[in-house]
Amino acid sequence: MTAGSMSAACPCGAGLGYEQHCGRLHAGRPAVTAEDLMRSRYSAHVRGDAAYLSATWHPDTRPPVVELDRGVTWIGLDVQRTDRGNALDADGVVEFTAVYRRAGDELEMHEISRFSRVAGRWVYLDGIRPV
Repeated sequence: MTAGSMSAACPCGAGLGYEQHCGRLHAGRPAVTAEDLMRSRYSAHVRGDAAYLSATWHPDTRPPVVELDRGVTWIGLDVQRTDRGNALDADGVVEFTAVYRRAGDELEMHEISRFSRVAGRWVYLDGIRPV
């Protein structure tokens, strides 16, 4: 294997290199599943890519401006479950916990995210944070 043929591990924890996984989606390839899109959105948070987050947000629920909290460092992702969201589905749900660090504290964000398709591409619709 030559230098440069391997990429750093993907931040989403999928077990592949960034360029082989989320990097392809960040470069414009469509996500095959809702989970793929959710993982790529997590990686966009890690990389500070607000434009990607905006582009993959449903137009009916997308805020006018997507702002990232620069005081947050994302350090891990655990997908608990998916419901639908496969290649032939019109919608899907992904439940996950993301671990992050802010002001020296390690915290968790637990969300049940809903995804749908717009013009054949997966987009983030909305999410709830269970208590």
